[in-house]
Amino acid sequence: MTYILRFLPEVEEDVITGYKWYEEKSSGLGEEFLRMFYAYAVELPRNPLLYSKIYREFRRRLLRDFHTPFTSG
Repeated sequence: MTYILRFLPEVEEDVITGYKWYEEKSSGLGEEFLRMFYAYAVELPRNPLLYSKIYREFRRRLLRDFHTPFTSG
């Protein structure tokens, strides 16, 4: 069976807001956020039943935590 992933407009707005927020914290961190987001987005339609329903037919996949790389000095 083929699944189609669709994002609500609110999700697109949240992704843009998230990118900007992370990029303000550390240059390149917004890019890491987008990379992770889109990697997970590709994964979802492959096996959406792995993720629990949160409302009607809506399912959720949380992103793993990430932060600025540790720098010494």
